Amino acid sequence: MPQDLSIIRLVLQASIPVQIVIGLLVFASLMSWAIIFSKRMMIRRARHEADEFESSFWSGGDLAQLYRGIESRGVTGMASIFEFGFREFARMRQQGSVPADQLLEGARRAMRVAQLKEIDRLEHSLSTLATVGSTSPYVGLFGTVWGIMSAFTSLGNVQQATLAMVAPGIAEALIATAIALFAAIRYADQVGRLEVRYDAFTEEFSSILQRHAAARTTPTAGGT
Repeated sequence: MPQDLSIIRLVLQASIPVQIVIGLLVFASLMSWAIIFSKRMMIRRARHEADEFESSFWSGGDLAQLYRGIESRGVTGMASIFEFGFREFARMRQQGSVPADQLLEGARRAMRVAQLKEIDRLEHSLSTLATVGSTSPYVGLFGTVWGIMSAFTSLGNVQQATLAMVAPGIAEALIATAIALFAAIRYADQVGRLEVRYDAFTEEFSSILQRHAAARTTPTAGGT
């Protein structure tokens, strides 16, 4: 506790420019942690929804019935990719004269659009984390340089030197923003893993649609 009080006292006694730097870094850190927790919950929910949908998809039931259930409640993630692809496939098939390859291409195109929308949703605010992590060290460097300048101008009285007093506060804020940069890289990697999973489902579902496009039958997960 005494150490915490001394840090607060040193920050309060710092020069105005250094206090501004510390304030900016603390604000950036708080904003980054808010984004990190929000993104963590979003990705965890996307994984859970993908697991549940794949369980229903590969159960061997009627995909038309699965589609109606999804359409009625509104979904995101892998289920929305299926919804877009199945809807486009059914719409083009109702026209009657559409070749099988065009049926498949239309469904794949619709699924790709849905996948891009989902990835954009998952990646939202990741650029903010990366920006905070990349710019905060330079903002902190400005505070450090200003502290060095203050230290040199007060060499006549060592007790007046502010570099050693201000450094702990800036260092703590820089550590927090460095963690924010690490989190941005880590969560971007997790989004990439979900994207690979969505790609795999798109290919699997396309194979099912391809087998039924020429036969003009209702697709099932078993492909029969």
